[in-house]
Amino acid sequence: MVMPRPRLARAAVALALYLHHLVSAIEVPLDSNIQSELPQPPTITKQSVKDYIVDPRDNIFIECEAKGNPVPTFSWTRNGKFFNVAKDPKVSMRRRSGTLVIDFHSGGRPEDYEGEYQCFARNDYGTALSSKIHLQVSKSPLWPKEKVDVIEVDEGAPLSLQCNPPPGLPSPVIFWMSSSMEPIHQDKRVSQGQNGDLYFSNVLLQDAQTDYSCNARFHFTHTIQQKNPYTLKVKTKKPHNETSFRNHTDMYSARGITETTPSFMYPYGTSSSQMVLRGVDLLLECIASGVPAPDIMWYKKGGELPAGKTKLENFNKALRISNVSEEDSGEYFCLASNKMGSIRHTISVRVKAAPYWLDEPQNLILAPGEDGRLVCRANGNPKPTIQWLVNGEPIEASPPNPSREVAGDTIVFRDTQIGSSAVYQCNASNEHGYLLANAFVSVLDVPPRILAPRNQLIKVIQYNRTRLDCPFFGSPIPTLRWFKNGQGNTLDGGNYKAHENGSLEMNMARKEDQGIYTCVATNILGKAEAQVRLEVKDPTRIVRGPEDQVVKRGSMPRLHCRIKHDPTLKLTVTWLKDDAPLYIGNRMKKEDDGLTIFGVAEKDQGDYTCIASTELDKDSAKAYLTVLAVPANRLRDLPKERPDRPRDLELTDLAERSVRLTWIPGDDNNSPITDYIVQFEEDRFQPGTWHNHSSYPGSVNSAVLSLSPYVNYQFRVIAVNDVGSSLPSMPSERYQTNGARPEINPTGVQGAGTQRNNMEITWTPLNATQAYGPNLRYIVRWRRRDPRGSWYNETVKTPRHVVWNTPIYVPYEIKVQAENDFGRAPEPDTVIGYSGEDYPKAAPTDVRIRVLNSTAIALTWTRVHLDTIQGQLKEYRAYFWRESSLLKNLWVSKKRQYVSFPGDRNRGIVSRLFPYSNYKLEMVVTNGRGDGPRSEVKEFPTPEGVPSSPRYLRIRQPNLETINLEWDQPEHPNGVLTGYNLRYQAFNGSKSGRILVENLSPNQTRFTLQRTDPISRYRFFLRARTQVGDGEAIVEESPALLNEATPTPAYTKNHVDIATQGWFIGLMCAIALLVLILLIVCFIKRSRGGKYPVRDNKDEHLNPEDKNVEDGSFDYSDEDNKPLPNSQTSLDGTIKQQESDDSLVDYGEGGEGQFNEDGSFIGQYTVKKDKEETEGNESSEATSPVNAIYSLA
Repeated sequence: MVMPRPRLARAAVALALYLHHLVSAIEVPLDSNIQSELPQPPTITKQSVKDYIVDPRDNIFIECEAKGNPVPTFSWTRNGKFFNVAKDPKVSMRRRSGTLVIDFHSGGRPEDYEGEYQCFARNDYGTALSSKIHLQVSKSPLWPKEKVDVIEVDEGAPLSLQCNPPPGLPSPVIFWMSSSMEPIHQDKRVSQGQNGDLYFSNVLLQDAQTDYSCNARFHFTHTIQQKNPYTLKVKTKKPHNETSFRNHTDMYSARGITETTPSFMYPYGTSSSQMVLRGVDLLLECIASGVPAPDIMWYKKGGELPAGKTKLENFNKALRISNVSEEDSGEYFCLASNKMGSIRHTISVRVKAAPYWLDEPQNLILAPGEDGRLVCRANGNPKPTIQWLVNGEPIEASPPNPSREVAGDTIVFRDTQIGSSAVYQCNASNEHGYLLANAFVSVLDVPPRILAPRNQLIKVIQYNRTRLDCPFFGSPIPTLRWFKNGQGNTLDGGNYKAHENGSLEMNMARKEDQGIYTCVATNILGKAEAQVRLEVKDPTRIVRGPEDQVVKRGSMPRLHCRIKHDPTLKLTVTWLKDDAPLYIGNRMKKEDDGLTIFGVAEKDQGDYTCIASTELDKDSAKAYLTVLAVPANRLRDLPKERPDRPRDLELTDLAERSVRLTWIPGDDNNSPITDYIVQFEEDRFQPGTWHNHSSYPGSVNSAVLSLSPYVNYQFRVIAVNDVGSSLPSMPSERYQTNGARPEINPTGVQGAGTQRNNMEITWTPLNATQAYGPNLRYIVRWRRRDPRGSWYNETVKTPRHVVWNTPIYVPYEIKVQAENDFGRAPEPDTVIGYSGEDYPKAAPTDVRIRVLNSTAIALTWTRVHLDTIQGQLKEYRAYFWRESSLLKNLWVSKKRQYVSFPGDRNRGIVSRLFPYSNYKLEMVVTNGRGDGPRSEVKEFPTPEGVPSSPRYLRIRQPNLETINLEWDQPEHPNGVLTGYNLRYQAFNGSKSGRILVENLSPNQTRFTLQRTDPISRYRFFLRARTQVGDGEAIVEESPALLNEATPTPAYTKNHVDIATQGWFIGLMCAIALLVLILLIVCFIKRSRGGKYPVRDNKDEHLNPEDKNVEDGSFDYSDEDNKPLPNSQTSLDGTIKQQESDDSLVDYGEGGEGQFNEDGSFIGQYTVKKDKEETEGNESSEATSPVNAIYSLA
């Protein structure tokens, strides 16, 4: 019976409503742990393509992969029949996979395995099928041999060269080349068609210059096969004339070619039709002949060409429409035209379609007793037929299932039960192809499971929307409820909204919403729960952002960015310039509350953005920095001064031990501020006295200051630039910190005796910022260094305490602890001190002396017992003095000197002694109190040594032929003189003569030298000698004479000596006469009371009665060593003083002298002057005319 149309429509609507209300399927989470536990029918995960072409040179792999629980097993059919893999030795299947491997290494023909293959994956819950895979072996057949004749064609006629490549699999790629492998040039006149033929719209004589060969390239073998080439013979009406051809405006007229209207070479006729499948590319082609070569245009009848998917190819001869759809059906026509006319061809395009999915069936997971459905909807042209299979068999042949109903493209399941699991296949097919889809139905009973991690922590910014996730799974689908802090009320409604996927959404998170939330999932098989902790954080806010500024070039602008954020979140501050990340180089300094630019330049001008961000939120602030370019010459001309004082000091962020001080910088007065000095004053210990607290770079104007307890602070700031310091700013308001017990104890604690029966304990007291509270005092504790000893203590306020009636030099343990009204400082460290010392009671014994040389001796002694030292051993000390000289009638100083030998030792060296002398020596041991008793006095002599230099050496030149020398004996002969050694050498400028030596007797103190060269000067070296050797030399040079020629570097024997010229001698005499008259006049004026100093003597006035003045000679001598007028000279030439203070101190060896550890002197051996230099020598010695002349030289 046929149902009336209205009733049929109502039934369809009712079925649709019923299907819509079916319970939605359960989704299995992607969690691998859950999937591995649940039973699951097979699912194909990987397979080869339907049309599978393989390379015959390689092994064949036909892929088939599937998943399921239990793991599926695999089988294959070939050409619709079971394919027994085990019987063919060349075929194998991969382990835990259905992929077939066909191995040809041992031989065999791949063509034998061509056919249609299908894979079956099975387990306990069903069977899944792959698509049918059509396996074909690639083919690249050879070109059939053929004889190609020469093609004769008239110039201007059309021509097509056929390729006809061998049928390969897949089809080869066609291209045309010459036999010499040169590509054929193609254009709108000559081009290759889609069928591989080469078309000439018209032939020209030049086309005969090459041959034409069709080439086929095969994909798998990558081989190119070449067809025998075509050779053209072009018949022309006019012979070839290159000149006329090139100069003629019409190429065809010049060649005598008749111009023709277009005519189609492909396709033929005026119309054709073409069918194309949906989803592939449509290629329409029109190739036309004509003279000249026609142009091709494309149109669609009744509309425009499809927009966005068309493309013209092959010089407009081909139209490609990509991804064709049904809307692209219709009539297309191509129009070929040249100047002779036009022609068109109409192509009727019909679009067919292989099946394509509208609703592909999806896997369905149901709980026992639930309803569901599988939908398989496909479309195509013609419309495809739908066939259902179950586990690879037609559903009609499968066992009946009362809970299953097939309704065309839909299968409806009602009240499913355990055991109803299966894999269903939907096959949609028409004449152009087919689709195959697998979808399993799995019936599960699974107790609830929470899929989220345990004890989640969710952080949210206050007043923001947030969501707590609690993903869950179970079959039947569990119901889920939320609770807060263990309370029994379900959270849903108001500020909360519970979603079906398990999420709990809050419209606005508040501080009171913090806490622990519990989600509970329940079904008939049980329940599961999980907890989520919610923390509500304070938002991140920029409380003081950067401000627009206008600054001068070279100044130091500061862009503020003070941020307030939740302290439990990590803050990140970034800066942008002109919306791009800012590179912080050497000229910029990024701080927690701002950005400073040193030496700002024009390139720094722009927008600056501060971005403060945490893991949850961020805030930003922007300002524009304008840089004024001041000319360089103006900058140099601007006066630089000390900066103005900072102003508007402000204390913020007040805390127990810190405070933030902010100030506004004053004008830098054209010299950038380099530093800020923060000072403080407190009104308890030192009111009115300012102390330096800390210093900061000139780029900051805010700093966090560390504070001490119990101080009433007041701050001020001083700015510094290269010119100087500013005046101090006005003081800030006072800030009182609370008191606390001291945190440190006094430093520098020590104990030492000032008398033999006491110990003074001293320390460095705490300052005002270390006291931490009122009534600062010190608890002093001490005891003898004995674990069994008792501690004594005393509380004092001054940094000193004396302990009396102590034994001599015993160790004490000492502690000094600070205390105020708030409590005591931590337990102090123990310091070791000692009571007072007494003088040592014993002297070193067995003192032995060994003479090392003329100035040093070695000492050894027996050390005293430590018990007799009565204190800390400082050193052993050797006192010694010079008793006499071994030279007769030589006065010596007997002043006592000493050498120290630090530490507990029994040997040492005494050096810097005078040679050839008698010495006495005694030793003591020394502690902190002083010297102990002296040892027995020891006497010892020192051997001879080398003498010191002669006291002086005077040089006189009475005339040009002789030089007179006079000297005095050494101040320190250091032995018996055996003579003098005189060495002299003539020199003239940079030239020197050979050295001459004279050995003189010890009593000789004069020597006369006869000059052999009146021009040269002489250098003299005089040494005294003892039997030990020569002493130190005294060096003098003869003066240059007025009539002595100035030496020249290039002096030769042929050079004329100006000093021997008559005119020069006359000139010198005249000058001498004038100087003599001038001196006489000066002398007369001086004798009348005037002063005219001619020469200042360094040490003393010359004696007017000295014979050197009478004979006109000039005295050159070591005047520092001349004997004083009041000194007495002994017979051997030594000087004896009435009262001498000569001692080792005068030579760097006295009691105040310094010694090395071995007793040697540190100072240099120096000669003491007999008399200090005379000061204010304003009087002049009586001067002869000759002497005055030499003084001018």
